[in-house]
Amino acid sequence: MKQDSEAYLKKKAFFEKMLTIYGRQAVLEALKDDTLHIYKLHLCLSNKPATILERIVSEAKRRDIPIAYHDKKVLSRISKNARQDQGVALDIVAALFTDTETFLATYGAYRVIARDDNTNPQNVGMIVRSCAAGAIDAIVLPSKGTASITPLTVKASAGTLFKIPIVRTDSLRDTLTRLKENGATLYTLSSHASSDYKTIDYPEKAVFILGNESEGVSEATAALCDESIAIAMRRGVESLNVAVTAALLAFM
Repeated sequence: MKQDSEAYLKKKAFFEKMLTIYGRQAVLEALKDDTLHIYKLHLCLSNKPATILERIVSEAKRRDIPIAYHDKKVLSRISKNARQDQGVALDIVAALFTDTETFLATYGAYRVIARDDNTNPQNVGMIVRSCAAGAIDAIVLPSKGTASITPLTVKASAGTLFKIPIVRTDSLRDTLTRLKENGATLYTLSSHASSDYKTIDYPEKAVFILGNESEGVSEATAALCDESIAIAMRRGVESLNVAVTAALLAFM
């Protein structure tokens, strides 16, 4: 019984690291990247012959990746985007995808960016790219209220999505609360804040929460935060794109 339970937990942990992308060009580019751990290629049985499909299959065979064929309905359940999957989906094992407790067990000090209510998958990708290049240890991405990871996200991240820990959570509030319990200070960005982000003496554990592209951080999330900081603007500019804000935080 214990062995069955351990096997189940191990299998569950494996599939929690799975990221399924779709679209012919996105899948082909992923297959050509030998640094990515690919689990399985999914193709629709009704696909008409096409050169790019031949290349996709050729790359999968080159890497000895299992290929599964499905009817259109099954493939759409796998891709979760019947309109845009183009009859192709690919399971990628993202080794750095993690959960809150595993992240905390790994890092004694950290700078983290958390996403609250982001609706633009391309912005998410650009945030990931900046954080991976800069001094950010992980990104918290809620499964609800935040743009899902799509081929646009992968493309905008320029492959860096798999190079930085991504803390996936069903509840941003629960994760932020847990980080506070762990001693982290939570910061929101606001144009009305009196403290400039460049003048703060940040603690060893800091979490920067970036909100919606138009409305900012939600009230519920803001209520959890310890301090609000500002990026000084000139010439009457009210705000920056959220991905630009992430880049400034990553390189301060």
